[in-house]
Amino acid sequence: MNAICNWLVAHGTSCVELIGVVLGIITVYLSAKENVWSWPTALVNAAMFVIVFFRTGLYSDFGLQIIYFVLSLYGWYEWLYGGANHSELHVTRTPARLWMYFLIIGLVSWVALSAITSRLPNAALPYMDSALVTVSLIAQYMMTKKYLENWILWIIVDVFYVGMFIYKKLNLTAFNYLVYLGLAVVGYAAWRRSLAAESAVVASPAT
Repeated sequence: MNAICNWLVAHGTSCVELIGVVLGIITVYLSAKENVWSWPTALVNAAMFVIVFFRTGLYSDFGLQIIYFVLSLYGWYEWLYGGANHSELHVTRTPARLWMYFLIIGLVSWVALSAITSRLPNAALPYMDSALVTVSLIAQYMMTKKYLENWILWIIVDVFYVGMFIYKKLNLTAFNYLVYLGLAVVGYAAWRRSLAAESAVVASPAT
């Protein structure tokens, strides 16, 4: 195992990053399938990337992973008991009124986070990093509620993350987010089908 880890370090990555990448892919795949086990894997994934981002000076993303950890606990509960009468949660569209709240929260969070991280020593791309963190948090919250449109935000975020991680020479993580991008497209299509199926059941006359 040490030999593998040493080889990864020599090639610009680490065992911690590799474990995070593998668990991240598993997490997004399970999320696309609406499998509740996506949340336990998300907890370990977040813990791995706390270490990775702290080491590379991406402090906004470091903080993001800590919040992901908390949201993963919340999402685990919501998917199991967040539906009517504490039943399983189903896919729905994001209520229109929430978009204005998300926009205001997003702008305020981005300005505040940028102001903080841009003053930290060795901070990398603080304004872009903060923007991606802000949108990611909104998308993650939307996922805990099974709002369909969370996948659209993830698609946008993942495109920019791939470029940022290539720039930072985190090639394995860049590949990870490229896979996330593909899985986000798959997830959006799968959740749309799930929403349509659920709507059909609700709309069908009682027998």
